[in-house]
Amino acid sequence: MDIFLDYLWAFIIGGAFCVVAQVLIDKTKLSPARILVLYVSLGVVLTAIGLYEPLVRLAGAGATTPLTGFGYAIANGVKKAVDEKGLLGALTGGIEATAGGITAAICFSLIMSLFSSSKPKR
Repeated sequence: MDIFLDYLWAFIIGGAFCVVAQVLIDKTKLSPARILVLYVSLGVVLTAIGLYEPLVRLAGAGATTPLTGFGYAIANGVKKAVDEKGLLGALTGGIEATAGGITAAICFSLIMSLFSSSKPKR
């Protein structure tokens, strides 16, 4: 039963992030790119003030997979690097913490570009 609740919370929290983003797209003039930046920044801010960690413990991948989770990873990487390397860690920690995800996104994008062709938007 515990695993069912874990999946349920991941679905609810992750789905709530998606619903909020969709409402922002539908009801405001914010572009998807601005919403992306808003979500990543929100993840950093919520991590900095200590509100995102309890959400991660509750929802797991439902909180770490969306864009706010990317901000959470950046903030935690910076925090850890600053503790280890001092002020220089503020510049390198976020990149080190998210390098694997960024590399995977680039590699998968390259692979997909080999099997598809772009079409101009009309």
